[in-house]
Formats: sequence, structure tokens, C-alpha cells
Amino acid sequence: MTESALKEALQALSAEERARLRQVENREWVESLEYVLRVEGWERAEELLRLLDEYLYLQGYFPENRLSTPYLNTIPREKEPPYPGDLELERRIVNILRWNAAMMVARANKRADGIGGHISTYASIAELYEVGFNHFFRGPEAGLDRDLVFFQGHSSPGIYARAFLEGRLSEADLENFRREVHPPVPGGRGLSSYPHPWLMPDFWEFPTVSMGLGPIQAIYQARFMRYLEDRGLKPKSSAKVWAFLGDGEHDEPETVGALHLAAREGLDNLVFVVNANLQRLDGPVRGNSKVIQELERLYRGAGWRVIKIVWGAAWDRLIARDREGHLLRRFEALVDGESQRYAAFGGKELRERFFNTPELQALIQGMTDEELTELTRSRGGHDLKKIYAAYKAAVEHRGSPVVILARTIKGYGMGPTAMAKNVAHQVKKLTEEDLKEARAFLGIPVPEERLSELPYYHPGPDSPEVRYLQERRKALGGFVPERRVRFQGGLEVPGEDFFQEFYEGSGGREISTTMAFVRILAKLLRHPTVGKLLVPIVPDEARTFGMEALIAQVGVYSPQGQLYIPVDAGTLTAYKESKEGQILEEGITEAGAMADFIAAGTAYAHWGIPTIPFLITYSMFGLQRIGDLVWAAADQRTRGFLLGATAGRTTLEGEGLQHQDGQSPLYALAAPNLQVYDPGFAYELAVILEDGLRRMYAQGEDVFYYLTIENENYPHPPMPEPRDRVKEGILKGLYLLRPGEGKGPRVQLWASGPLLPQALRAQELLLDYGVVAEVWSATSYKALYLDAVEAERERRLLGRARKPYVQAALEGHEGPVVAATDYLKALPNLVRGYLDRPFCPLGTDGFGRSDTREALRDFFEVDARHMAYAALALLVEEGKLEAGVLERARAHLGLKLEEVPPHRR
Repeated sequence: MTESALKEALQALSAEERARLRQVENREWVESLEYVLRVEGWERAEELLRLLDEYLYLQGYFPENRLSTPYLNTIPREKEPPYPGDLELERRIVNILRWNAAMMVARANKRADGIGGHISTYASIAELYEVGFNHFFRGPEAGLDRDLVFFQGHSSPGIYARAFLEGRLSEADLENFRREVHPPVPGGRGLSSYPHPWLMPDFWEFPTVSMGLGPIQAIYQARFMRYLEDRGLKPKSSAKVWAFLGDGEHDEPETVGALHLAAREGLDNLVFVVNANLQRLDGPVRGNSKVIQELERLYRGAGWRVIKIVWGAAWDRLIARDREGHLLRRFEALVDGESQRYAAFGGKELRERFFNTPELQALIQGMTDEELTELTRSRGGHDLKKIYAAYKAAVEHRGSPVVILARTIKGYGMGPTAMAKNVAHQVKKLTEEDLKEARAFLGIPVPEERLSELPYYHPGPDSPEVRYLQERRKALGGFVPERRVRFQGGLEVPGEDFFQEFYEGSGGREISTTMAFVRILAKLLRHPTVGKLLVPIVPDEARTFGMEALIAQVGVYSPQGQLYIPVDAGTLTAYKESKEGQILEEGITEAGAMADFIAAGTAYAHWGIPTIPFLITYSMFGLQRIGDLVWAAADQRTRGFLLGATAGRTTLEGEGLQHQDGQSPLYALAAPNLQVYDPGFAYELAVILEDGLRRMYAQGEDVFYYLTIENENYPHPPMPEPRDRVKEGILKGLYLLRPGEGKGPRVQLWASGPLLPQALRAQELLLDYGVVAEVWSATSYKALYLDAVEAERERRLLGRARKPYVQAALEGHEGPVVAATDYLKALPNLVRGYLDRPFCPLGTDGFGRSDTREALRDFFEVDARHMAYAALALLVEEGKLEAGVLERARAHLGLKLEEVPPHRR
């Protein structure tokens, strides 16, 4: 019977007859498999199952329940949709861009040898970008349907080359590539090496170098878009997040660490495009295997939809002729190191090494070496039609994120020095032979006698190429990338009246700064203007930080809502998940929480929604672990508050070496726009938060804040008078907390955070020795340091005689300074050189220990007794006290001075 007759017969059966037929079919298949297992063994059964899979693939079917599919395009040729654009024109455009990107890098290195840049990455990814630019990426004029695009960092020259053709950048701008400080060509702006919003705030949106930071940020940006929509802060839209990343970039934990989140939350607004050019800096990414197959297993296992574009159109005819699967099995045996050789050495190599059986040789009978060379270059990631088919399938897919694995050639079209060679990533200059071959391959109409000039090629503002790309961008909503800040400031933020209750202290009750912060946060969440904009972010430590009541109050965000009854239902602190939940509870992932922070802290620019993130994390696992993401946050002008909870080396008793943080404020020095504070009392915390909200959200300033909060309980006093001066000192980094009274040698005691009560106790101890101590709260050594650096520079370069604040604040206050911190001594030492008096820093250099706070502070020599003793020692050195006082003090204070310092124990 014919196939159609069989189908008709099947349709004629009743439902009961069909069910019985299927039972018979199932039994026959199982009995056949049972025979093979019993007689020929499980190896033969595996072989038959593989052959059945191969047959399905050859018929164009890809079972969804496989972690890995054959090394073929997911979308077969016959299922590719019609291409909506002008293929020939788009190929000309992409080749012009390749040429100009290469010339930009080569000219920059000719002008300033060693300035750097990358030719080969963009050469490999150009078509992947161009299909997006011409048909998919929606620009800023698309409003809330605009797309966010994370560009592969090393491909930036190609993005500049496109902006040149679009008319957004001039030739003078291209000439200033990587010359931002002193652009050598007048009239042009400096172009940053990679995507850097801080340096090009109207152009780049997302920093994607160093490796791995783009992918994780893209995931959390897509997730935050859903968060905004589910909470009613943003209307639902069709906006997508596109992230372009390298195959070798997947070795970075940040690249793959949040894949499960994207799948678990069904982020079908997210598309990854992997530029699988099979090469990293030093050689093949996976020389002995296939990285695309490895990544397919990774993404399918994580729950993503995977679309592979491996082979270009030149292979379609051979694949169609491969009825018996010989070519398919050769593809499966191919490894990336071998594949790289074919791209580098051409058709002759392919004929000898790849088509190495009679069956394979029969497939290419009659083909010339030139035709085979075309096969070596025909990869899916360079085929516009196949890329379009993959992108269209991706944007139409629903229910999960999509990854497109596109096989490309590193240095594609860039001549024998660069193309597919191990040195490709390092090539900054092209030889004469490279230039000639690239010009011919790309079809660039530049005379041979001008090649030594490394000329750009522009077809003219009225050329078909330029008109076409401008029309496509207009149709898609404007240019990409383009950074438009949609919120410039002006938010009505809480003022002094709102924070007034926190100025009054704790009324004798012992509380921690963490408890004070949670009280302030709870009140802010109820504020009529900013309350709904707050985004509390916690990596699985909310109960540690005393925030469990907030979970019950505003809920944890979950796109599925709460599908279960929590075990603590009915209590005041029941665990509450909600689609409208406000807290982002990320689990044990500081990197994910920081990516949340960046998404929330940049929503003011991307969407015009000034969300206010508060990331509360275990301080030891904060800046130390996610410093690279903090740097990226600074680069893209993120706003918000980072809270390092359980802060300090000696406040976290019992937890020991891996948990006690004595260095975060030093790490925070690195980011220029990160304001750093170590408050010790509730009123200090309130003043800092009030200042941050004003600067970031009322005035629109591009800063963000790092505050330490800790878990030690002690009474919090009311704010001293005069309050205006105290508030100024809190923000500038130093103010007088308690003056000294009486007569006698004077000393200045500085402390911050949880050591402030110790300083107040030291003040009392020194009275026994006739010493008058004044206690200062040093809220920010970074603020003091930067002010002093600026004052010194103003004096040196501008002739202005301004005293640093740290020096001016001490005028009229005599005596040496003892500066105690729960962090490294390097922190107070930042300002030592700007003072004209003896200075003794006390800090917690060394590894943490498990013990009580009292024991830890004795060990690190930062408690009240050590502060008092250090003050006495400085006064003895000045001749203000007799030397004998030190021996009496050691005995009286019970100090056992060790020969070996804490940092060496």
C-alpha cells in the first residue's frame, strides 16, 4: 500500500481500533528490543537506538528529550522561512563593516604601536550582528518594546564601524579609537576600548568585559523586566534581552551560573547568541571535542531551547544526499581542533582528511579544491538566511529562554595571518598579503596602491548600503546601541522629618546597626512615593539580618506566586511568595544578587523607572567575592545601596576566619563613584541614607553607596548638637562625637562602626591617667582621603590653599591621634600623611578567629584598653607623660603584649 493509502486506512479506524492497534505496535517494538537485549546484548540495543535517532534527524525531526542532537542545523533547509531583506546588499554592508573594523584597529596600532584592539572577534560575529541590526533589534524609539543588547566585548570595533556608516561617528572618531585621554585627531571623540557606559554615556549601555559578566547580567535584566511588569511598575511588553557571548566565555562560572534561573522562571524574553568560533586566546576552546555539542547539553539540561546553526548553505546539497548517514557520522567524529585546520588550510586539507572513506569521497565526486575551500568557510554563523531562521524561531518561542549556538570562523575574511589561526585573537596589524586577500574576499573597491594607507571605505551617505541600514534602523525604532537616560532625577524622596525618629537614639535599648537599618527600611517601604520603588535584595540571609518580618510584609517575588502552604503559615513571620512580591530572595548567589542590584539600579536609564535597590549581603561574601560585578556596576552608572551586613573582623564572634570581614571598605576604594561609610549609630545611618536618596534620586547623580552594618547590640545615643555640623561631618567622614573635659595632656580618639563604644570606654579609662581624650566618629575614610587628595591637587596644580577637611576638622583640638577600626590598619593610614601630629592606627590585620568579641578585640589590639594604651604611648613619645606610666598601664589594663603581631599569627 502507498503511504497515502495507509494514512487513509488509519483514519478510518474507530478510537477503540486505534487503541488496540497501538497496543500491538508497542508490543512488537518491545518484543523486538527484548530479543536484541537477550541475544545480542545492550551494546547492540544502543546501536539500534542510535540508528533510529539518526533516521529521525535525517528526516528533519529533533526529539526534545535529548540532551544532545547530531552536529547539524536545528532548522533544516526546507523549514527556513523566506528572507525578508536584500541579501546581496546586506552581504556588501557586512563586508564593509568587517573591513572598516579591521582598518580601525590596524591604523590605531600604526599610530601608537601597542595600543591594542581586536580584529578577529568581530570578523567572526559580523553576520550574527547584522541580521539582528537589520531585522530584530528594536531601538529606543520602540518605547517599552525596545530590546536590550549585550554586545560581545571584544567586537566593539565592528559596532563603531557600523555607527560610522550610520552617520553617528565620523572618520575622526574612528581615528581616536582607544585614545580617550588625548585624542590625536582634532574634532573627534575618543572611543573606548570596549563597551563602557561611564566613558561613552550616550552610546554603550552594558559593560561586557571582563568575561562572564555580560551573560549573568543579561539573565537578571530579563528577569527584572518581568519583576517590573508583575509588580505593575512597567506595562507588559515584547521587549527582549539579547546577549552575544563567546564559546570560550563559558569557562567563566558567571556565564553558566544562573542558567537554571532563566529556565526556572520561564524567561522567554531572553536570547543568548553564542559566537562559537572554536578559538580562545591561546588556541582551540575544545580541541579534542566539540564545544557546540557540549554547550547544547549544558543548555538543554538547564531547560533552555537550543537552536544550532552549524553548517552554511554550501553544505545543504551534501547533507541532502547523505541518505545513509555517512556524512552525519563523520560530523559526529569531527573535533574542533580538526575543524579549525580546515578553515585555516582550505579545500585540499578537507579532501584529504575529512572525506576519508569511499562513501564520503563519492559525495564530493567532481568537486574542485576551490569548491571544497568554500565548504571550509561555509559555517552557519556566516549564513544570513540560516541566522534569520534561528532568530525568528527564537523570538517566536514561548515558555523558556533560547540559546543560539552559531559556528563561525575566527578572523573570517581577514587573510592568512588571522583567519582560524591560533594567533588570531592577538593580531592587531595585517600584512600586505592579508590586506590583498581581505580586499578580494570582501569585495572592497580600494586600489591596491592605497592598501599601505590602511584606508577606510565609505560608499557615500546616499549609497544604497547606507540608505538601507538607516531605513532598517528607522523601521526598528532607532539606533542600537544608544544610551538614553529616561529618568534625570526629581523624585520626591524622604527628607529630614522622615528620618527624625532615628536621630533620637535607641532610648537606652541595646540594638545593632543592622536592626536600625531594618527599621529604616521597613518605614521606607511604607513611604507613599519611594516605598513601591524599593527593591530589597537578599542572597538567602534575610533571617540572619532580622528581616523575616519584611518577608511577611511585602513578600518574596515569584512569577508563579505561592503554590504551597508554608510550614509557618499563620505566624506573623510566615514565608510569603507572591507574583507581586517586592523582595528578591536569590538563594546562595552573591553574584546573582549583585546582577539583580545592577538591573534595578540601572532601570532609571533603561526604562525611566527609578527603582531603588538595597542589596543586603554577608559582608565577607560581598565586595571580596563580587568585586568584578561591583566594578561593572560603577561603569554603567548604577544607583542604589549595598549593605555589608555582619560587618567587621571582631563583631562576628564565633564564625572565624572565613566569615570575619576586615577588608571590604578597602575593596570599596577602587570604584571611584562608590561612596563608602562605616556607621556606628542609627542617626549616622539615617543621615547617610537620606543623603544617598537625595543625591541619586532627587538630583540624579551617578553614585552608589556601600554601608557596613553589624550585629553587635549596644545603646545608640541621640545625635549630638549642633546637628547641622554633625550631619556635615558624618557625610564628610569625621565629626566630634564626645568632647573631652578637664585639664591635662590631650589626645584624639577616632573610631568607627562597632568600635565607637570601645572608644567611649577608652575615654573614661584615660581619665585615670590624667589624660583628656576627645572621641571622634570616623564614618568614611574614603571620603576623608579623596577630599585630602583633591585639596593637595588643588594646591599643587591650581594654586588654591584649601586645607583638607580631615586637617581642618582637628583645628583647636590638640594632641596625637589614635585611629581604631575593625578593618585593616591601611584604612586609617589613608589620611595619616595629611596630619601634622603623631598618628597611631589600630586595626585587624590578619586572619579571623573563632572566639568572643572581647577575646578577638584583645587579640587584634583594638579594644578600649589598647586604644587607651596607644594614646598613653604617643603622649610619652611627645614628652607629655613620663615613661613609667606605660608599665603601670600595662598592669592596670591587664595587657599581655605579644612579640609576634596578629597578622603573622
